[in-house]
Amino acid sequence: MKHLDLDPIRRAWGTVRMPGSKSISNRVLLLAALSDGVTNIRGLLEADDTDVMLDALERLGVRIERESATVHGAGGAFPVKSAELRLGNAGTAFRPLTAVLAFCGGEYRLSGVPRMHERPIADLVEALRSLGARIDYAGEKGYPPLAIHPGSIRGGATRVRGSVSSQYLSALLMAAPLAGAETRVEVEGELISKPYVEITLNLMRRFGVEVKREGWKALTVPARRYASPGAIHVEGDASSASYFLAAGAVGGGPVRVEGVGRGSIQGDVRFTEVLEKMGASVSMGEDWIECASPAGGKLRAIDADLNHIPDAAMTAAVAALFAEGASTLRNIGSWRVKETDRIAAMATELRKLGAEVEEGGDFLRIAPPPELKPATIDTYGDHRMAMSFSLAALGGVRVRINDPDNVGKTFPGYFDAYASVSAPVVAIDGPSASGKGTVAKLVASALGFHYLDSGALYRLVALRAVATDEAAAAGVAAALPAPRFEGESVILEGKDVSDAIRTEEVSTAASFVARVPAVRAALLGRQRAFRRLPGLVAEGRDMGSVVFPHADLKVFLTASLEARAERRYKQLKDKGIAATLAALLQDLRERDARDATRSAAPLKQSPGARSLDTTSMTAEQAAALIAGWYRGANR
Repeated sequence: MKHLDLDPIRRAWGTVRMPGSKSISNRVLLLAALSDGVTNIRGLLEADDTDVMLDALERLGVRIERESATVHGAGGAFPVKSAELRLGNAGTAFRPLTAVLAFCGGEYRLSGVPRMHERPIADLVEALRSLGARIDYAGEKGYPPLAIHPGSIRGGATRVRGSVSSQYLSALLMAAPLAGAETRVEVEGELISKPYVEITLNLMRRFGVEVKREGWKALTVPARRYASPGAIHVEGDASSASYFLAAGAVGGGPVRVEGVGRGSIQGDVRFTEVLEKMGASVSMGEDWIECASPAGGKLRAIDADLNHIPDAAMTAAVAALFAEGASTLRNIGSWRVKETDRIAAMATELRKLGAEVEEGGDFLRIAPPPELKPATIDTYGDHRMAMSFSLAALGGVRVRINDPDNVGKTFPGYFDAYASVSAPVVAIDGPSASGKGTVAKLVASALGFHYLDSGALYRLVALRAVATDEAAAAGVAAALPAPRFEGESVILEGKDVSDAIRTEEVSTAASFVARVPAVRAALLGRQRAFRRLPGLVAEGRDMGSVVFPHADLKVFLTASLEARAERRYKQLKDKGIAATLAALLQDLRERDARDATRSAAPLKQSPGARSLDTTSMTAEQAAALIAGWYRGANR
């Protein structure tokens, strides 16, 4: 079995942009497909579950331009009247399509992976049958696969249990406008996961259908056709955000997620309330959320009903490993019928890490151990198991995640994103000719880390931009492909541009573009993208102050003006470039003055940085000292 080993993680900090919400993406795709008009979907999630929905809709005759995420609505029932659909383990595709296809007057067969055939669907099928649908079980009664036949669907009233899955109610609501008559859906018992039904109602409203709700006991859907809003934005996934917010709460932080915030329509944004109860520091804007550890560093245990956030509740279960005392997660019975039996799976894997776990029909009680144990985590084909347990590495232990690729269901780039806030960073700043480039490469080699020459990025912009044209330079920076650093070489789009970016003309232009705020803003994210496991050594003039302000180790290299001029003179002489020490001294004085006084990221020693004067040191000596500092701080 494929696996991923996560080394102990010392700290989590940084910023991550969330992929689109799975819950919103698949609902929007379906509603757009049923609508009159054309819908452009911005921010659509690219993952296994949305691929399942896209494939199914195309097989049903819906025209979709995938590159631009543009859906040409069918204006009601799907045109294809016979199809066999394999829907994997995507509940957000299987349940709604079951309901919609029952209204389409065709012959359809729906199946999935073996686990999907273990997930109950009888409540939805019986509700549809009461409206005139003809649906047969093609296997075990009450479970997929299903055979759907033309029925005499009509409006009217139906009932559905609310205690197993809110997806049944959402599916009925989204399909009901196809009945051509008003439809009333009554909910039997307590409705779980209400926020997910609220997402459904919100999106139906965006497509022109307003559902009347009588509390959570009955909902009435009017006889109204869906109409495209023209364009719709999919906000970032709040469930996926929970892992990064928990990483900030557990691993120091701050960790910021972008794309989801105070304005979210997703219930899982309320995971922030759980973290606040645990003592974490949380702040929020319309489109972002940030979380950091409590001032004392230790989280508090909780006893909480998490019925409203069942997916994010899994994150809370792992976060409980880092709390003082035992935590109890209640009213999570819906975990039993998810991608796996999540209560049983979570209990088993938490015990591997040393926790004492009491497992009930709809609750977990988790008592953390004094110290976590290294463990191999089985994920049961469940993406949320893989993502949740990645947090355990923040406990200072090595964690092996079996079958890590299952995160592709909702977040294919999860582990890269996790590395972007958890991989250690050594930031080396200093004035021109202080030796930071040579030293940084040696430190990266000694630690086995990746290397970033930030100055090369500005030189690459200067190589492609017209000097003194700020707008052009900003455009080049925004579109700049990621270079590779191989030894002394800088590789851009397969070409070695090392010599080209070191010419006097490019150096002068680089000095100009580096002072343009729009260029610096465009390159900020590109520089941070170099942060990945096992770690990064980044050198420049604002690495510790701006680009990586929470770096695990910050070093400010200095050397006397004379020593720096001698080093630059030797470099130029070795390349056969004529120069004089006097000219180099004057050039460095002027450059130091410009760098120290420029408005955009002036050169300065950042707070917490260790100063290292290399005047009487070799590069090798300086690198060995810095590597020793890092290792000593991370024992």
